[in-house]
Amino acid sequence: MSEPGMPESSAETPILGPMRVALADDSVLLREGVRSLLEDEGIAVVASVDDGQQLLTAVAAQRPNLAIVDVRMPPTHTTEGLEAALEIKRRFPDIGVLVLSQYVLREYATELLSTETVGVGYLLKNRVTDIDGFLESVNRIAAGGTVIDPEVVRQLLSGSEKQNSLSALTPRENEVLETMAEGLSNRGIAERLYVSISSVEKAISSIFDKLGLHAGQTTSRRVPAVLHYLDQS
Repeated sequence: MSEPGMPESSAETPILGPMRVALADDSVLLREGVRSLLEDEGIAVVASVDDGQQLLTAVAAQRPNLAIVDVRMPPTHTTEGLEAALEIKRRFPDIGVLVLSQYVLREYATELLSTETVGVGYLLKNRVTDIDGFLESVNRIAAGGTVIDPEVVRQLLSGSEKQNSLSALTPRENEVLETMAEGLSNRGIAERLYVSISSVEKAISSIFDKLGLHAGQTTSRRVPAVLHYLDQS
């Protein structure tokens, strides 16, 4: 179990009926590959487009469970996809958004998570080749969970030394927070670190206390904890 009164992961809820996905990527090869992969799993791809504006139009019309979007798309190939993803979360907070990127771009993951809504993810494109892992991420985000690519977390850990309140965390608490940043539930963290769920719960409670995140907030304390981790890593 997770902290009292909260679901085991970040607000995941089952999807009733077949999942519906809107897909946006200007690479026809990747877009059609993802589309084929999803449809083979019985997931309905209700839109397949190549720019952010078409994605926004499709999402407004189709109201899918999830939008999968590349960061860089026409016309400037800079942040059109990210801007479309953020706009979707502003206008339709119940629709999950999975952003795909070619490289680790820390500011994009941080900005997406800063929406403080459920159902968000940031993955590197090469994760698509891990079919089972990719589909697990798709289902988790569509159900309201949060997923951050493990490579993002690893590169953050290899950067500058953590400062301020993060320096007060024990090595185990840092491991737990790292896996939280990947979007794992308490059970998933326990399985990853080979510890009991009770040990994970105690570590998370200690992390919240040390980061000054108190119970009673309207949003999950997991999200601000991960944001704090990303900002100070």
